Amino acid sequence: MSKMSTSELRSYQQICGKNGAMLVIACDQRGAMRSLLASDPQQQSAISEHQLGLIKADITRYLASKASCVLVDPVCAVPQLVDNGIIARDTALLIGLDASGWDNSPEGYRLSRLVANVDARRVRELGATGGKIMVYLRSDQEAANRHNIEILRQCIDDFAREDLLLVVEFLTYKLDNETEEEYKEKVPALIYGGTKICLECGAKVLKLPYPGSKQACADITKLAGDVPWAVLSAGVDHATFLKQVADAMSEGASGVIAGRSLWKDCISLDRSATKSRLESLAVPRLNELQAVIQQYFHAPAHNQTEQVEHV
Repeated sequence: MSKMSTSELRSYQQICGKNGAMLVIACDQRGAMRSLLASDPQQQSAISEHQLGLIKADITRYLASKASCVLVDPVCAVPQLVDNGIIARDTALLIGLDASGWDNSPEGYRLSRLVANVDARRVRELGATGGKIMVYLRSDQEAANRHNIEILRQCIDDFAREDLLLVVEFLTYKLDNETEEEYKEKVPALIYGGTKICLECGAKVLKLPYPGSKQACADITKLAGDVPWAVLSAGVDHATFLKQVADAMSEGASGVIAGRSLWKDCISLDRSATKSRLESLAVPRLNELQAVIQQYFHAPAHNQTEQVEHV
C-alpha cells in the first residue's frame, strides 16, 4: 500500500474535520449541474461557465463553510473562490482534474478525459490543498481500462513528484450489452475490483461509490488497509445516503465526499433562491450527515489529535 508523505498527510488532515474524518462538499460537476438547472438541452448549453461558477461560489459560502473542505473544478470555480475571498480561511480546497463527460471507444467503453493544462503544479498555484482525479473503470473488462489506468498513473505520479495530496475516485458503468439487472448484480464486485486497481496504481486516499452493503464496505476497508476511503453520494436522495454512510462508517470508512445529495434540489439560476435553499435544506442535511459520521467514526492513530488546555 502507498503511504502518504508528511506533506500529503498534512493536507489530508486539513480536508478532515476536527474528529479526523473527511467531510468534503463536492461541487466539481459541470454537466450534471446543468442538467439540474434546466431540463431542455438547449437551455442547458446556454448556461455559462460564469453562471456555474456563481452557483459553486454560493455552495462554498453557505454550505462548505460548515464542512472541512470543498471540491471544485478548475474551469468554473477557481481562482475566483480564493481571489474574491469566498472560501473561508479554514475550509480546505480540493481541485478536480477530470474533464466533464467522457469519450466513447469503438467497443463502447468510457474513456476518461483530463481538463487541459491543469497538473499538480497548477493545482498548487491555485492555492489548493490537493487535487482529485476521477476515472471510469470496469474491473471485469481489462480492455476497458487501459486508457483510464494510464491517465490514473500519470496523475498519481505527477502529484507524487509535487508532493501534493491526490484523492483518487473511480466510477463504474453499465455496458450496452447488459441489462440493468445484470449490471446491478455486478456492482459490488466492480467496486471491489476498481478499488484494487486504484490501490495498485498507488492511490493514497480514495473516493468510492457505495459498494452495496455493510459487508461490501467491510471488504473494501480490509482491501484498502491503511489507505483511507470516503464514500460518495452519487446523487442519491438524502435519506438513502445517510443509510449508506452509516454502513460505510460503521465498517471502517474514513469519511464522506458528498455533493448532489446535499444540494441538488437547492441550486437555481436565481442566487437568492439558491442561498435560501442551501441554508434551509442543505445545511440541516449536512448536520444530519455530520451526526452519522460522529456516531460511527473511529479515527486511526495517525489522525487522532490530543486536546490540550493551555493555562
